[in-house]
Amino acid sequence: MLALAACAPAAPVPPKDTAHPTILSLNPCLDAILVELAPPEQVLALSHYSRDPSSSSIPPDTAARYGVTGGTAEEVIAARPDLVLASIFLPQPTRSALERAGLRVETFGSPTSIAESAEQVRAVAALAGRASEGEALAARIAAPARPPGAPIDALLWQPGEIVAGEQTLVAELLREAGFASDAARRGLGQADRVSLESVLADPPQVLLVAGDAAGQRHPMLAGGLYRTHVASFDPSLIYCGGPTILRARERLAQIRAEAERMP
Repeated sequence: MLALAACAPAAPVPPKDTAHPTILSLNPCLDAILVELAPPEQVLALSHYSRDPSSSSIPPDTAARYGVTGGTAEEVIAARPDLVLASIFLPQPTRSALERAGLRVETFGSPTSIAESAEQVRAVAALAGRASEGEALAARIAAPARPPGAPIDALLWQPGEIVAGEQTLVAELLREAGFASDAARRGLGQADRVSLESVLADPPQVLLVAGDAAGQRHPMLAGGLYRTHVASFDPSLIYCGGPTILRARERLAQIRAEAERMP
């Protein structure tokens, strides 16, 4: 019987699902899009950043359903994905090594507008064979928000005590939510620093604290400023588009409602 078993033909290999290629992601913002579009069995690994709460844009319980990669060329090649998604800043030697190994590599930049983010979602979805899922998510991202009331002056105080430029995605989300840029009022641009002293001397109507620097943890802020609404803003809502936009909108709407209730 053992001899007969040894001579038996091997079980057939299941056919490859060419419509839904296996994917490995090296970028946390692309990770966040993928987990909305594709099941874990299609995504061989996310970037290791998505398991780190300080850099992830994905809820921890969601990230735990997927494998992760450190991102070395050797590790990616060994996984043999059909498709590798990465940032446009993927080092050229790494990309060359992956392509020499026969892997398809597609790179994406960071969208600077809601419209760009919706198009990026559609592009990722098309590559994953999940066009219908991508269109549904893109439609939610691109859907116009309810027109807010009069603009409220707001300063987004990012990690490192810096501000966002006006041509960034988060700045567009702030405008959409009915906030006027306090950074622009101060004559500040992308990555300019604002000290605690400057905030206290000329406070905005709303201060969104997204950092953990010493000034951003000052007791005077915890106690509140006169006629200024101080609110925490998760840094993970700042840098990525895709489904992160939906979470950022929800938080900004909540902050706006709180500010409107102030006397």
